[in-house]
Amino acid sequence: MTKALYPLKFEPIFMERIWGGNKLETELKKPLGGKSGIGESWELSGVEGHVSVVSNGFLKGNTLAELLEIYMGDLVGDAVFQRFGEEFPLLIKFIDAREDLSIQVHPDDALAAQRHDSFGKTEMWYVLQAEEGARLISGFVETVSQADYLKAVEEKRLESLLASHPVQAGEVFFIPAGRVHAIGAGILLAEIQQTSDVTYRIYDFDRRDAQGQARQLHTQEALDAIDYKAYPDYRTAYEVLSNAVSPVVSCPYFTTSVLALDGPLTRDYYSLDSFVILICTEGAARLVYEGGEVAVAKGETVLIPAELRQLTFRPEGQVRLLEVYVPHG
Repeated sequence: MTKALYPLKFEPIFMERIWGGNKLETELKKPLGGKSGIGESWELSGVEGHVSVVSNGFLKGNTLAELLEIYMGDLVGDAVFQRFGEEFPLLIKFIDAREDLSIQVHPDDALAAQRHDSFGKTEMWYVLQAEEGARLISGFVETVSQADYLKAVEEKRLESLLASHPVQAGEVFFIPAGRVHAIGAGILLAEIQQTSDVTYRIYDFDRRDAQGQARQLHTQEALDAIDYKAYPDYRTAYEVLSNAVSPVVSCPYFTTSVLALDGPLTRDYYSLDSFVILICTEGAARLVYEGGEVAVAKGETVLIPAELRQLTFRPEGQVRLLEVYVPHG
């Protein structure tokens, strides 16, 4: 008989990026040893070659893939396991953009399956910190044709077609597959996405790597992936409720809410039939479950197994967390 599951923490996986800085250490207390140029901390990943390893409790040292093989629906929920099998469906990251990221787009499920034998990539961003004047790109200013878009790319005036948004902490952008986007310099954010590492890079500001080489662009591949339509508002509006659940994003791949707490809150997860991911963006709290408690602080991510039906949050002062799960169907 297997031991009962508990709230699981994982070793962060650090990714060096040409645009990365040091805020993962200075703001989120990640152990970078003073090293700069780390652009991403993969908090929870089932991506092949970058699979998360448990850092707490009796399962310490086991990979997420090993846990899925052993615990199946008890870990992720029977409905989730039936849908995804032993593939963990979400990838959670913190991203530190010291410089602008490339302008890019991700394919949807159908195109990604056809070309890459992969899931597509729908994602969302929650801004943790933004320097004065920081901006990001999401979508088009006006609806364009594929021909007009391609002409703008070839003439290096793509940015004139794209919607640029000033940002501040707490803002959310939902990025469905097909939406052209880029994280701008001076932004630290949490990213919640489908498990996929397929990216079509459209424009990289003529940047060169350490060897003086331009990074590969995927101009032709991106054409069939892009949604060329303009939308009225690219920000996700939501209301922050105190000591309650504040819904933010709901899509077929994930449902995300904000928990802004300064007092105890008990959450009943019985009806979800899904794991729950908690991303602490501010403050600290204790997570009390049947069998014990686990502490969580800013910059930490915790996986709540599906078999844990109830959880009580006990904040230490004010705490803010993102609560993420996979919806039915």
